[in-house]
Amino acid sequence: MKRFINDKDTIVTEALDGVVALGAGGLARLDGYPYIKVVMRAQLDPSKVAVISGGGAGHEPAHAGFVGPGLLSAAVSGEIFASPSVEAVYAGIMAVTGDAGCLLVVKNYTGDRLNFGLAAERARARGKRVETVLVADDVAIPGSPAPRGVAGTLFVHKIAGHLAEQGADLATVAAAARAAAADIRSLGVSLASCTIPGQPATERLAADEGELGLGIHGEPGVEKIALQSVRSIVTLMVSRLEAALPAGERRYAALINNLGAVPAIEMSVIAHEVLRSELASRLELVIGPAPLMTSLDMNGFSLSLLALDDARREALTSPCGPAAWPAARAPSPVVVRPLAQKAARIEAAASSDERVERALSALLDRLVAMQAELDHLDAKIGDGDTGSTFATAARAVQARLAQLPFAAPDQLLAVLGEILASAMGGSSGVLMSIFCTAAGRAYARGLAWPAALAEGGARIAEYGGAAPGDRTMIDALAPGFGALLDTGSLERAAAAARAGAEQTAGMRRAKAGRAAYLSAESLEGVPDPGAVAVAAAFEAIRDALAG
Repeated sequence: MKRFINDKDTIVTEALDGVVALGAGGLARLDGYPYIKVVMRAQLDPSKVAVISGGGAGHEPAHAGFVGPGLLSAAVSGEIFASPSVEAVYAGIMAVTGDAGCLLVVKNYTGDRLNFGLAAERARARGKRVETVLVADDVAIPGSPAPRGVAGTLFVHKIAGHLAEQGADLATVAAAARAAAADIRSLGVSLASCTIPGQPATERLAADEGELGLGIHGEPGVEKIALQSVRSIVTLMVSRLEAALPAGERRYAALINNLGAVPAIEMSVIAHEVLRSELASRLELVIGPAPLMTSLDMNGFSLSLLALDDARREALTSPCGPAAWPAARAPSPVVVRPLAQKAARIEAAASSDERVERALSALLDRLVAMQAELDHLDAKIGDGDTGSTFATAARAVQARLAQLPFAAPDQLLAVLGEILASAMGGSSGVLMSIFCTAAGRAYARGLAWPAALAEGGARIAEYGGAAPGDRTMIDALAPGFGALLDTGSLERAAAAARAGAEQTAGMRRAKAGRAAYLSAESLEGVPDPGAVAVAAAFEAIRDALAG
């Protein structure tokens, strides 16, 4: 696994110094590297309760990313997934605890309990007022005598940090934190385990498996589940969480946590499903979706719930200093406004022409069938979506086959241009819409099919700024239509288009499209996906009309 690191032995201290350096002067660290790794507020009010948390590194932005007004006073870090030492926790307590005392927020792992606990005893022996709250929010194993502390711990940070900032005494802060910890329920799911810097990557899940009920240290989940839609996964998680909630109708805050490697677009889909799940009517506040307590690069997420009351609602919605903490928001219905002006839809009566319909249907079927092949090819030199783009457009046309005016080619091409303009994304959609629209106008002027289609191809070259030899679909379109005009033979046209597509594999420079930004080494031996799609379209029409 390739990493952006200098040395696996210094990754934690270097990362913490990065956090401190970008803390706008509000953060400092103790001079104890490499064994004592404590990030703290640069300015502290000893008359206010200090709130301290921590644990192993690898959960960023937790814990150092949440040091600041309204949240933590200090965060104590261990090495990756390893509890900080007693000495480190003790140093953190002594550095930030004034007469008002401090609260230690401890996740329910043996190392954290022992090290934070012994440090607390040592600090008490030195006259410090220290209280602890143990967070055990994981519901992966119903009835477990020792549930793990996972992302729901962040609720406790915010509630305790808010009360401390407001000047509440230690007993009040500790009592509120413990009550909140008792009411939190969390559950995680992952599709791939994390990889620890400096260690070889291992994968315990098959391609069609995920795991439910995992912790935040790369450990296996409680059970393996089949790979399924996010809707099904969220439904399963919500059912497990609801079974663990106290009886009674209560309102809840949800924390949607990215465990490290889930793309933002997928996290938004996850949030969408949470907000229309069985739980939705009881969700009053949502924090995230965001990476809050991660597990390095784990491809998973967790969902945490906290029952609300007025005090917790105030604490969760109050402003705080750390930029890593997202504001709690009340979900609202999706607002949909009407289009100001819809483009006029082309009106054309459905009609039949068996030969044209057979050719178009064959072309569409071929593009749908080639989706994976073209995406794989495009992934080598582009963004991996050529097949998906063409297949999406083909399916959109297939859905309207029964309404198309096959007996009126000029109208047919105009309608196809309209469909492609709305259904086919990116520059390819625009170019193919131009192709159909221009070809339709040419046919209406009296040109035959070959000449009309060739004119559409010329318009693609004109507007797209590409010519033969530029390593684009024009390298298949131009020779294909050229052969069709010269010979009238679909066989020769298909062969010319295929030859043009294959020649792009030897072109070491592209002059248009995303491939224009790639090196000759990246392009060599890889044919242009758009040209391959065009060649396949010629061949599909040839095969459909053979004989």
